[in-house]
Amino acid sequence: MPARMRLGAAFLALPLAACASVTSAPPAPVAAAPANPPAGMQYLYGSGEGAALSVQAWHGLLGYVAAKVKVRPADSVVLAQGASLDAPKFVPCGDKPLAAVFDVDETVMLNTGYEYHDATSAKGYNAADWDAWEKTGEGAVAPVPGADHVLAALRKMGVTVIFNTNRSAANADATARAIRAAGLGEAVHGQTLYLSGDDAMGSRKDGRRATISSKYCVIAMGGDQLGDFSDLFNAGQAVPARRAATMTLPIAGMWGNGWFVMPNPVYGSGLKGGFDDIFPMDKRWAPEGRRP
Repeated sequence: MPARMRLGAAFLALPLAACASVTSAPPAPVAAAPANPPAGMQYLYGSGEGAALSVQAWHGLLGYVAAKVKVRPADSVVLAQGASLDAPKFVPCGDKPLAAVFDVDETVMLNTGYEYHDATSAKGYNAADWDAWEKTGEGAVAPVPGADHVLAALRKMGVTVIFNTNRSAANADATARAIRAAGLGEAVHGQTLYLSGDDAMGSRKDGRRATISSKYCVIAMGGDQLGDFSDLFNAGQAVPARRAATMTLPIAGMWGNGWFVMPNPVYGSGLKGGFDDIFPMDKRWAPEGRRP
């Protein structure tokens, strides 16, 4: 074979060799499904304690709202533009109709089907899977314990129930169907259902809250993340400072008095922080002889 032909044959063989090396590589190992769901899922979706805590929160919310319906407040519980956590001010009510505003996922509705998939696939959150869940998951949802009864009671009092969620506006119809399937009543996009994509603020909810409070006197809000009450909580604060912000007056006075938090140990902004964030140096302990 002439040298030129031998050289050409050698170059032709290179990609074939490369293909052979790729196809012969062993497949990546697939993570084994855990023997049991994670502890947070066991608590939220399975435990009596988790259910009791949810019902307790909903009972507290119902009692609070019933009192406000009898004695109409001058201000809503939505922070006004320009407010801060140190110096909160709230949107005036005027003569606007009464409303209560709620996040959806793990606040009024349990995503039981999706979390089963998440737990058994062992691959963590996946945006494509979540989008598919928003579109098709209505048959595998349930109400947060207590939510269905309390939302029905609020409506009977004449309080409009409004949902403000970071589900996608592109999936508005499917989200409304899921809310209905969970026994939580009707939701109409742009009227009683607000979604990510309704404005230019993405996952931040203050813009949607401003839109809602321009039309309604919001007397209660419920959520499972601090961002369900104000985006100010997510303004780059370190974990200890963010926690401190919830316990410092006057904001500390809002919990159970207009702002109601539902338990969610499964996911979200509350699940972060290292040892130094969670365990202050002056609060650490170990048995004698094992101390660092």
